[in-house]
Amino acid sequence: MRQTHTTNTQLHRFICLIIVTTVLSCNSILEPEPIDLLIDDIVLNEAKDVPLVEIGMYSAFRPIIPSVVIAGDFTADMLVHNGTFSQYRELGTKQITSANASATALWGSIYNLIYLTNFVIERLPEVPGVRSVDRNRVMATAHLLRGYTYFIALQTYGGVPLVTGTSIELNRNVPRATETEILQLIESDFTAAQDKLPDAPVNAGFAGKQALHAAWAKFHIYQGNWTEAAAFATNVINSGLYQLETNFSTLVTTDFTREAIFEMGYTLNDDPGTSTTIGLNNLFVGRREIIPSNQTVLALASAESGDRFVSIKFDANNLKGNDNGWSVAKYGTADENNNNVIVFRLAEMYLIRAEARARIGNVSGANSATTDLNVLRTRANAPTIGTVTQSQMLTLIENERVYELAYEGHRWYDLVRTGRVAVVMPAFNSNWRTAYERWPIPQREIQSNPALVGNQNPGY
Repeated sequence: MRQTHTTNTQLHRFICLIIVTTVLSCNSILEPEPIDLLIDDIVLNEAKDVPLVEIGMYSAFRPIIPSVVIAGDFTADMLVHNGTFSQYRELGTKQITSANASATALWGSIYNLIYLTNFVIERLPEVPGVRSVDRNRVMATAHLLRGYTYFIALQTYGGVPLVTGTSIELNRNVPRATETEILQLIESDFTAAQDKLPDAPVNAGFAGKQALHAAWAKFHIYQGNWTEAAAFATNVINSGLYQLETNFSTLVTTDFTREAIFEMGYTLNDDPGTSTTIGLNNLFVGRREIIPSNQTVLALASAESGDRFVSIKFDANNLKGNDNGWSVAKYGTADENNNNVIVFRLAEMYLIRAEARARIGNVSGANSATTDLNVLRTRANAPTIGTVTQSQMLTLIENERVYELAYEGHRWYDLVRTGRVAVVMPAFNSNWRTAYERWPIPQREIQSNPALVGNQNPGY
């Protein structure tokens, strides 16, 4: 596993970045990817170092979320391959290997973030002169980011090495943890962050109290804890800090919308559109390496989707060969105001609460699953839902998540957690195998970590 650290030069750049953030309080909030160095190059010895390391954690978290978009929507049935890169061809043909570069890149980003947050959790309590409010916020941020990153790792790869320290020697030989062990760490991290994050951060590029509640809501819906999932989603909805945008198109064209709870922001220098590994605009539009699947185009263009078809766009000039002419519209170029990538937004909380309510039988009437779905459908100018059965409601919610959350990285994870993947995916691609319910442990990691030898996911 790689270790992520920050050079003194980068720390000076972080200082400038903080000044820019303070002045602009908007879009330019994150620094380019950290690079591999020794632990001694991370500076956290005195109070003035704390803001720099805090920004560094967000910087390390940043590349994870675009990778989740690729994992979530391309491993499933929402995207197809249209280019030449072998890593995306494997995802498109559903013939994924342990050498897949996308799986390797996400793994590396995950452990970069984990290493840096471990460093903060270990070192920050001993740094003198730090204000309690700053210490609490940065420690809580470290726990939230680490916990949510382990959540992503668990849902993507299954059991992964549970690394909670910064000893390079120990971290070279860590076995895969059980699902229970990872879930316990996630809960412990989220609990440690409770009541220590700001009620209203400077913007959605920074984690606040409701970002933690959103993470809790998502955690519980995946664990089947319906009452808890609904409660945390309700906390976010009722906080009064967020509003659904009047027009769904605003979510496609604009960063930091009124319903953004937490999103990864980028600058002109580090926009993912300039990266060949996490560059969403580059992959979706520039190279057209990946394009919307025909069935998703039909779904988004249906009356049930309403205005949400604006998540994709059509250009007849692209019609050639197997290219259907459609592109993902949500991610712009570096100089456009829609290059951020969402972690949590308000609409997802309505969908989580709707599903939780439906699972416990609260399908119709006031404060029900129907109420929540109709809030989103009304915003999208789609037909509202009348009286339906519980089974019908769960199908409607599955479809609604496609319409509302298209190309935000949810589909594969949704299909796996609900047990629907074995029905949906073989019908989409005959190459689909049960093995693909999890990504492979990257071959590079097995070669470098003796404890992983013989512990690959089944089928790879």
